[in-house]
Amino acid sequence: MKSYLAIICILICAVASADESKAWKLVWADEFNTDGKPNPKNWIYEKGFVRNHELQWYQQDNAFCEKGRLMIEGRRERKANPNYKKGSNKWQQQRPFAKYTSSSIKTKGLHTWKYGRFVVRAKIIAKPGLWPAIWFLGKEGSWPSNGEIDLMEFYGGNILANACWEGREIHKATWDSSKTPVAKLAKNWDKDFHIWRMDWDEKSIKLYVDNRLLNTIELNKTNNKAGRGLTNPFHQPHYLLLNLAIGGKAGGDPSKTAFPSRYEIDYVRVYQRK
Repeated sequence: MKSYLAIICILICAVASADESKAWKLVWADEFNTDGKPNPKNWIYEKGFVRNHELQWYQQDNAFCEKGRLMIEGRRERKANPNYKKGSNKWQQQRPFAKYTSSSIKTKGLHTWKYGRFVVRAKIIAKPGLWPAIWFLGKEGSWPSNGEIDLMEFYGGNILANACWEGREIHKATWDSSKTPVAKLAKNWDKDFHIWRMDWDEKSIKLYVDNRLLNTIELNKTNNKAGRGLTNPFHQPHYLLLNLAIGGKAGGDPSKTAFPSRYEIDYVRVYQRK
């Protein structure tokens, strides 16, 4: 009897999944099937020291497509900082050189989406000092009033799924976050590819890994409080970022981690309701 009921449950789930997939239309994708640089019609690059006091220098050389995958490669290498200014009070100008390099690519100015299903198949290395991410920023406004969605971040031994917006103080974020320790997932979890998914509509943002729901952000609670820009940043189009940060405020100490270290993305697909 138990086997019979199990078969029925599997069939019901399969039918439900098929019906659900019919509700979505693929509107944009990058499969990274052409070796060489990422498609310039889809991606632009961040450059230099960008945020969070991170250790890496972002440059184009560390992002490339190989065998149907996007590789973002973190390297332990010395890179001169052309913006260095002795005595500067800006952290980006205080370092005469970087000890690490990596890449960050984004669809800003090329592609944005409001609502939909976003699916990314990727493999990360869960080691100290590495900070890979799949995330989104709102097209209009400055951070955090433009709204940030972190479909995936890894640092400090945890997989994170977050969103933030502006609190009552200008430039101060209010966060809705979840943390899932990698140690509680399958053994050698970071040896395999995994599928991250965001389902975003006018009511909520739901963030998944391998169909496991990590966080639900209810959009009736995400209004900016400081009176800047949009009332609710998650009702505007967002663009996508893929990056591998190293160290910084949250990334941790990379000194004992092996380099080069590759963050591999198999595909990015964006669906919207038919």
